[in-house]
Amino acid sequence: MTSDAPLDAAPAVDTDKRRQILDGAREVFLASGFDGASMGAIAKAAGVSKGTLYVYFDSKEALFEALTLEEKRTLAENLFRLDRDDPDVAAVLRRLGSSLIDAMARPDHVASVRMVIGASEKFPRFGRAFYEAGPVQGRSRLRAYLDAQVAAGRLRPMDTDLAARFFLDLCAATTMRRLLFAVGAPPTEAEKAYWVGEAVRVFLAGYGPD
Repeated sequence: MTSDAPLDAAPAVDTDKRRQILDGAREVFLASGFDGASMGAIAKAAGVSKGTLYVYFDSKEALFEALTLEEKRTLAENLFRLDRDDPDVAAVLRRLGSSLIDAMARPDHVASVRMVIGASEKFPRFGRAFYEAGPVQGRSRLRAYLDAQVAAGRLRPMDTDLAARFFLDLCAATTMRRLLFAVGAPPTEAEKAYWVGEAVRVFLAGYGPD
């Protein structure tokens, strides 16, 4: 007897179950931190048995690393959708800067960064994975956009990797550090617009066309 199920049905089910587990893990890790989380609590939050959980992830460390990689990679992909053919460099950078500050100021993102920093002393690979999946990927995408603008004559020749670092740091400096230390509230729309506007102004003053 043959099955009418499509050939890719099993992988789809596997993907859904894995997503279910990651969602449960995220809930537990954010509530309890890495050290306070247990595989039993994660299985309960995900609505799966511990046996099923271990089929997908053989340790809490592997699960934490997978969650970190996926979340930062997804964030980088969503934020850094830059059209290399868009000639309005200032507008592209303003949109990017505004979206970046919005993402950084989300309470769940701040909590995730704190959690990774806390776990990285014991497991340095967590910090490396977080950094490479998020900041490095985002910077690479911005660098590719800047390379295209230099080639088109819209920006002067530069070290585009360093320039990408500068712009992202200009945007992050006003927000991330103080939120990590729970100093003040998330930025208002007026503050965000001002900070991003200044970051773009400074960037173009250094790298705009002659």
